[in-house]
Amino acid sequence: MLGHIFRRYKSISSDLLTSQLYDEQTFYRAFMRDLNNCMAEAVIESPFITSNRVASLLPIFEKMRSRQVKIAVNTRHPSEHEAPYDTQAWWAIEQMQNMGIEVLFTGGHHRKLAILDRRILWEGSLNILSQNNSCEV
Repeated sequence: MLGHIFRRYKSISSDLLTSQLYDEQTFYRAFMRDLNNCMAEAVIESPFITSNRVASLLPIFEKMRSRQVKIAVNTRHPSEHEAPYDTQAWWAIEQMQNMGIEVLFTGGHHRKLAILDRRILWEGSLNILSQNNSCEV
């Protein structure tokens, strides 16, 4: 199966884990729904960041921050990106930091995941903060 991201979360009613598959066309709608329902904290790991993708997420991040949701982003340092992506990463990082999002840098970072309220895990090959025209496995 091509183009899927794996979503796994702990069921509220039991200790069983359930999972669903999403692709690059269905991921963001479901992910944004989960972000809207996030009440305490969100951790997003995305090695690449682009201005277009982050700009599409900034309104929801603003709403989360207004609810006092803590948001942390772990990514590569912009110097690890080639032009023009280094400039885009700097812009996006500045926007996120200005709204109180903690941005951490990890050299050689390649993890692609999000953990919401320590109960929802999104994991797959899709770069959450940069995906554009790629088919993900």
